[in-house]
Amino acid sequence: MTLAEVLAQDSRRLQQDLDLDPREARLEIQILLCEALGVARSWLIGHDREALAEPAAQSYSALLTRRLAGEPIAYIIGRREFFGLEFKTTPAVLIPRPETELLVELALARIPEDQPCKVLDLGTGSGAIAISIARSRPLAAVTAVDQSPQALGVARDNAARLQVPNLCLLHSDWFGALGAQTFDLIVSNPPYVEAGDPHLQRGDVRFEPLSALASGADGLDDIRRIAAAAPQHLNPGSWLLLEHGYNQGEGCRDILRQQGFSEVETIRDLAGLERVSVGLRAA
Repeated sequence: MTLAEVLAQDSRRLQQDLDLDPREARLEIQILLCEALGVARSWLIGHDREALAEPAAQSYSALLTRRLAGEPIAYIIGRREFFGLEFKTTPAVLIPRPETELLVELALARIPEDQPCKVLDLGTGSGAIAISIARSRPLAAVTAVDQSPQALGVARDNAARLQVPNLCLLHSDWFGALGAQTFDLIVSNPPYVEAGDPHLQRGDVRFEPLSALASGADGLDDIRRIAAAAPQHLNPGSWLLLEHGYNQGEGCRDILRQQGFSEVETIRDLAGLERVSVGLRAA
């Protein structure tokens, strides 16, 4: 079969088996073909009349089998793009998602470009948020923590490859290992899925670490913990930014107000969904 025929046939198969959008299915097949062939998508488009020959055909078949079983593309090829950077991604960490780029953008809007600033990323996972901030603000001293040693290993690999000397990675259960340190901004994409949510048993999330996804009956347990402890680690006049689920904006705003934060608001993502809530520690 030619590459074009493989692309057409397996796109339909992926679309049907995983209930994907046709364009998404086609893109995923292109990614798998490129991985098996060791080429860029531009090459694939220009050579689609060529045959898929061995040994690339065997490699591609193995990759496709994994995807048809539901395994996420990011884990199959071991990487995911986020904020214009490529991050190593393994089953030890949550897969970076486009909607989380809003959290980075909101953080950068509150971090000066021309003076030092201390930033904390709680639950860093792959390091995507912290590394994106650190690269965009070289004068900022960014600390990133995670309770998973495996996740920190992935973050360290990403930090080394992407060359971010202004990043410090620590093993910590939220604020546990930080002592009395204070920061000018705290950012977090914590677990926020309801423990009983049936979506935890569907799609890509079946393969992701549950500890990075679920947080109590209403999904807000970790957000409550962060909001309660954050004022002790924020300098006066500093911000706390929290990503959360589309239906948790009101709950997050209530939590932030209860902990004494002012200027509390929720910002919507590009899909129009409430995505990030922010609060200011009074001066």
